[in-house]
Amino acid sequence: MPVIRFGDQQITCKENANLRHVLMAADVPLYSGIARQIHCRGLGTCGTCAVEVDGPLTEMTRIERWRLSFPPHQKGSRLRLACQCRVLGDIEVHKRPGLWGTG
Repeated sequence: MPVIRFGDQQITCKENANLRHVLMAADVPLYSGIARQIHCRGLGTCGTCAVEVDGPLTEMTRIERWRLSFPPHQKGSRLRLACQCRVLGDIEVHKRPGLWGTG
């Protein structure tokens, strides 16, 4: 089973599990500020679940590529939307500062 490292937490999950679902079930602080209450609930349209990930994930979805292609996100930033990707092996997740995790 893959292991997700987020700060000092280690979370195990099933292979191909949705990253957002796993992080939220583990009470990981995925959302910043007002986004904790107001976000797109995993549709990929708000971009507030953006995280930097080292390790194997599924390919970017069409929605993910679209949302990460305009401000406040920047193309090529190495960010992924937790709601749109699935875990394929051991990964390390970093949440950058700011509402959209772009800081």
